Amino acid sequence: MSRLGAHILDWFGFGSRDHAVHGDDHGSGPHRHGVIDATIATTVRGIWAIKWSFVILATTAAMQMVVVVLSGSVALLADTIHNIGDATTAIPLWIAFMLARRKPSRTFTYGLGRVEDLAGIIIVGIILFSAIVAGYQAIDRLINPRMVTHLGWLAAAGVVGFLGNEAVAVFRIRVGREINSAALIADGYHARTDGLTSLAVVVGAFGVWLGFPLADPIVGLLITLAIFGIVWQSARSVLTRMLDGVEPDVIGEIHHAAAHVPGARIVDVKARWIGHRLHADIAVAVEESLPVSEAKKITAALEDELFGHMPALAAANIRLASADADHAHEHAHGERDRH
Repeated sequence: MSRLGAHILDWFGFGSRDHAVHGDDHGSGPHRHGVIDATIATTVRGIWAIKWSFVILATTAAMQMVVVVLSGSVALLADTIHNIGDATTAIPLWIAFMLARRKPSRTFTYGLGRVEDLAGIIIVGIILFSAIVAGYQAIDRLINPRMVTHLGWLAAAGVVGFLGNEAVAVFRIRVGREINSAALIADGYHARTDGLTSLAVVVGAFGVWLGFPLADPIVGLLITLAIFGIVWQSARSVLTRMLDGVEPDVIGEIHHAAAHVPGARIVDVKARWIGHRLHADIAVAVEESLPVSEAKKITAALEDELFGHMPALAAANIRLASADADHAHEHAHGERDRH
């Protein structure tokens, strides 16, 4: 490989650093990450996806803007405004991933993973702003109709918008799932929906070609409504994480891991995301007559199983509880169920 090629691969997150990151140790026993910190590994992957997303969407929006000037299509304008907004969302995400790489300090003892949630809120704000701008333009064109020209180029620009957004969606969703980043996954599904709205531009061009000029602003208004739907979906996902909400499958996976450890009975479990890393607080009931050394073996085995089952797990705080606490916990749950 040439020196220039190596620099380009390194800028996009490939290079020797990436290979070292993914060189996890797959020895005997449950899977564990290698000597490279897992947060840095996933952050490199996240930055890689964000950089490519920015390049693809910026190129797509630039191509569409040329056709907007030629055709005067408000539907394509709405789609272009949205794609420009999507490209700019790469900026807060990139900043968030870079900050997440910093080590914990005495002030931020958990690190700066929470900035990903803040980036998600900023992204939602950008999407909302683009929806308002696109909606205003579409309504104005409905009230004051204008001629739309260059219909062939207009349809082609819609197809280009679809292909660009679908490519970005694949990158963001795939990498977001790998690193469990709610912001990146939400932005990926947002890009996928944008691809469908770009195809709506083609429908609008076809309607104008058939002699219905209002088809273009109507499609622009429909695209705006789709954007508002994305705002709601993305805001709900990001706010859930900000309020320490987790998916039910997360708690189920913790109980599943405990089922592989004889003598480990979970009394209580809490979990929350800090950025794209999971932190769990687990209480395990053991018999009071059990020696301390045996109890420690149970907690160590449970920890191994948890890290083996949940690659996104950053920390598991496992504390011991008596068997009486286990019964009291079950009784409390029963009382709540009856009420």
